[in-house]
Amino acid sequence: MSQPTLKLNSGYSIPTIGLGTWQSKPGEVSAAIKTAIAAGYRHIDCAHAYQNQKEVGETLKELFDEGKVKREELFITSKIWNTYHSEAKTHENVNIILSDLQLSYVDLMLIHWPQGYAEVGELFPAGENGKMKYSDVDYLETWKALEVDQKAGKCRSIGLSNFTSKQIQRVWDAAEVKPSCLQIELHPYFTQVKLREFCKQKGIVVVGYSPLGNPGSAFFRKDGDPNVLTNNVVAGIAKAHGKTPAQIILRWFVESGISAIPKSVTPQRISENFNVFDFQLTTEEVAQIDGLDKNWRIVDLSQRDGDHPHCPFLDEF
Repeated sequence: MSQPTLKLNSGYSIPTIGLGTWQSKPGEVSAAIKTAIAAGYRHIDCAHAYQNQKEVGETLKELFDEGKVKREELFITSKIWNTYHSEAKTHENVNIILSDLQLSYVDLMLIHWPQGYAEVGELFPAGENGKMKYSDVDYLETWKALEVDQKAGKCRSIGLSNFTSKQIQRVWDAAEVKPSCLQIELHPYFTQVKLREFCKQKGIVVVGYSPLGNPGSAFFRKDGDPNVLTNNVVAGIAKAHGKTPAQIILRWFVESGISAIPKSVTPQRISENFNVFDFQLTTEEVAQIDGLDKNWRIVDLSQRDGDHPHCPFLDEF
């Protein structure tokens, strides 16, 4: 099943629906990727911090060796973690990622978060007071390092993740290679319209993570949190089209010109999440889903105690 793509300012194209691997446990991500590739996915989203990239790499090599898919047919994204923001560490992290994935290049490399953590080896280094131990490295240094790696052919495209419009503008103004993509939390309860419009004006493609509201996350969700998959509006539209609520939401992404990376390790859901290209929503249905926004963010690792010089609150779009 073919799917539409979105053109990046680097000249490459990113498929609209990809497989997310965040929170996929070791032992599960391999089967998920094999199911996804068989279902037609060609976009896999990864990150150093997910701690499963070695398994992803082993799986990709197996698929290549078996002739199930060719490297040039896939779009692989990864992300520089917060403890690798200095120039030397950024290059180191790029090389670690390529080694883990057993690839000579990734299609898209993102700065995972704007804030840098102390470069001491742990993913989440904590100080004596238990608070996060931050570094004073400016993400502009990280960006400049990624520009070098992009020119070296290690990253075909480079971009940002979880950055606000002000932070994106800082990078944009300093960049020789402009950001091609912004990955952010995005779902019908958190539509990020202002930030999406900002990116559209600059030609930056938006990718939404947690597109279904991250219903299976016990870490970020609490009992009683809203669940967009049980929303009456979404359920009504799903019934009208003979589709699942998840398929309606993912089709809303496609209709809105946004890429989405739903995570699942369940074969049926992986296949269903990709089966969204044989129907269309009406203009009214898209508007109905647009109207569900609650400005409800699930994931927030932003610095909030005011002592990091380059990271305003994520509340600032």
